[in-house]
Amino acid sequence: MFTPLRNKIQQQLVVKTPSLLALPSHLLPFSVQQKCLSSIVSCVFKEAIEDGDLEFLQHKWLKVTISDLNLSWYLSFENNHIIIKQNAPQTDVSFTANVNDLILVAGRKEDPDTLFFQRRLSIEGDTELGLEVKNLMDNIEFEQLPSIVEKTLAYFSSFVKTGLALNAEDISTKKVVA
Repeated sequence: MFTPLRNKIQQQLVVKTPSLLALPSHLLPFSVQQKCLSSIVSCVFKEAIEDGDLEFLQHKWLKVTISDLNLSWYLSFENNHIIIKQNAPQTDVSFTANVNDLILVAGRKEDPDTLFFQRRLSIEGDTELGLEVKNLMDNIEFEQLPSIVEKTLAYFSSFVKTGLALNAEDISTKKVVA
């Protein structure tokens, strides 16, 4: 009885939340963004940092853009630390996607190659460097993350995947009716 209503709410949350978050996230001071992102990235890539797997990013700059939130960060690697800046001297490779697609990639609900070929993930610049970044992300073992992080990521990525599927179903139903 409540399933259609629950599905509609989930669909609307997934579709509309990014536009609702765009302004507040853009107004968040960079120092706060940097501190939060640094904590997350350091946790996710802890083993890769310890193993020296990020050395390919030394003297290189990766730009990550969440297009629907109008947020961008530049990442590099120096002295065994990930560096996050608001601007960089150059952009060697850039990754751009919307927040829902990035959540799907992070939660392993969608393959970055699939999103790339569907034009939902843009990778520009040094293709070899971009491939190294993608391979590094593919090799992250989420089981080694703190349990709360792993469970939260699994929950949100499943929630987003279902919400997007419900939205696609709704759109295709409207096209058939029209």
